[in-house]
Amino acid sequence: MVSGSINRIMPNLFDDLAMAEGYANTRPPVHPRVIQLLAIQKPVNLALDLGCGAGLSTAALQPVARQRLGLDPAEAMVKAARRRVPDATFFAASAEAIPIASGQVDLIAAAGSLNYADLDRFFPEARRILRPNGMLVVYDFSPGRCFANNDSLTSWFDTFSQRYPWPAFNGHQLNPEILSRLDSGLTPGAHEDFVIPLSLTVADYIEYMMTETNVAEAITNGSPSDEIRAWCAATLSPIFGDQPREVLFRGYFACLTAPTA
Repeated sequence: MVSGSINRIMPNLFDDLAMAEGYANTRPPVHPRVIQLLAIQKPVNLALDLGCGAGLSTAALQPVARQRLGLDPAEAMVKAARRRVPDATFFAASAEAIPIASGQVDLIAAAGSLNYADLDRFFPEARRILRPNGMLVVYDFSPGRCFANNDSLTSWFDTFSQRYPWPAFNGHQLNPEILSRLDSGLTPGAHEDFVIPLSLTVADYIEYMMTETNVAEAITNGSPSDEIRAWCAATLSPIFGDQPREVLFRGYFACLTAPTA
């Protein structure tokens, strides 16, 4: 699970001030790169960021939308988003009951959030609020767990995942093929798998890992955060060295279009 926190299974992991501040300040800037890949030629009037988390994905919509709304069920995330992106409007709500009038939204962006929604209830809401020919963009990306040129970070990430296990339920699987088969009432369109490289220092990467849900789960279960950070620093420093390294983020986007009037 990455940015976006519509989460009915693990609400306490996301509705936490420390987690929200971590998301707001230390998550890598993948979202703007994904929005660039969409190649939206003309800005829309109104975009909704579904599962906005701390607002990073909402901020990324600025080049393609004149007005931006962000929705998330976690109050802590919404508060952080309001501070980080003051020129957008944020509210706490769920994907299954969106408090927006019908036919108002040109673009819905869902970054790693629909994996945690009740899709049978979400898709009618999406169709209701979208304008004719409006678009739903679903995208997601896995944690940055590998370098471009060797497997040392991949091996570290495997050990990290064993030491701090991921929560038992981490969302249902979605990808362009699955989305195309769902009875959404929307027409599948452009889709793409991508690999986005970002240059991160060891300090950047450690703070990023401290916002992952397995770390949040470990802290909830009693592991001191300082102890986790110290272990990450001791084991990552030899891998990164004293220079930034290119970390790869792999993911997909899929576009679905609302019916005409």
